[in-house]
Amino acid sequence: MSINLLNYDGKGLVDFCTEIGEKPFRARQLLRWIHQFGIVDFDLMSDLAKGLREKLATRAVIELPLIMSDYAAADGTHKWLLSVGAGNGIETVFIPEANRGTLCVSSQVGCALACTFCSTGKQGFNRNLTVAEIIGQLWIANKMLGTCGDATKPQTRKAVTNVVMMGMGEPLANFENVVTALDLMLDDHAYGLSRRRVTVSTSGLVPAIDRLRERCPVALAVSLHAPNDALRDQLVPINKKYPIRELLAACQRYLPAAPRDFITFEYVMLDGVNDSVSHARELVKLVQDIPCKFNLIPFNSFSDSGYKRSSTEAVKMFRDVLMHAELVTTVRKTRGDDIAAACGQLAGQVKDKTHRSARLKVETTQ
Repeated sequence: MSINLLNYDGKGLVDFCTEIGEKPFRARQLLRWIHQFGIVDFDLMSDLAKGLREKLATRAVIELPLIMSDYAAADGTHKWLLSVGAGNGIETVFIPEANRGTLCVSSQVGCALACTFCSTGKQGFNRNLTVAEIIGQLWIANKMLGTCGDATKPQTRKAVTNVVMMGMGEPLANFENVVTALDLMLDDHAYGLSRRRVTVSTSGLVPAIDRLRERCPVALAVSLHAPNDALRDQLVPINKKYPIRELLAACQRYLPAAPRDFITFEYVMLDGVNDSVSHARELVKLVQDIPCKFNLIPFNSFSDSGYKRSSTEAVKMFRDVLMHAELVTTVRKTRGDDIAAACGQLAGQVKDKTHRSARLKVETTQ
């Protein structure tokens, strides 16, 4: 069986080259051809010896997820639905802005954490993505946006300047594959992104936050969504295993290694659930000892969610309480809503093998 080279970071490619009797510097060449030039045909890798190209053709492939559909929103947001086999699909979203382009990358087919306000969480978990399926999303985005070089010219303009692991799935539940993909994003011979421009978002897997700090400390975002355990238990069930006190302690431990001097707390605004002024004041007390910023996220509706988006006035009052306490606070602008690419809407063609959606419908009607 041929080996998919997209599953290897720099170290993995060095090991592969050694196994086939090649010098370690060939790994750097392969990285540049695959990730900077966007080349998947070994015959086009002109600075590789003919014998090596023939050897690669018999032993390896560069195999990417297949593009099933490409949606473009009125605001310039792109959403790609990618096939990862067995009828499963994942979604990747590119969000262009004036001074940067952010790619939202998926890490799993579905999600097991079942956050109640997330469409992906309601569809159940199928499997972890491979390294090739994770980094392939960045490769495809660069290719589709026309930023890869060709066989004679290197990449000169980057549409994707930032990557956020905020797509389908919980990144830290697929730790090894996600971290290997992060290594490729940061490698100067591959994508050359800085740690400050790569963000991993987690719902609160405390041991994995500690592992990330030791292994690959990129920017960290935590899906908080509630100021106390009783409410967070309802919205983010993993809180029952790793309650807020343990989660915030992990954030404190992460900060000395973080590329930024703060943790981002994400907070989805749910009408009448977690959006009152008293909730905001409770948050202020909760995070008073942690350098942080808040990203308030207007809830993006989906079928049978059971929630409504907070009013503009409620969001403003909530934000003002945080800002009055000198907490940096932004309200996320909804992007790609017309193509269901907004935060919390990524569900794609996920097969609900757990039948969670059906169970939830029964429970809500009883």
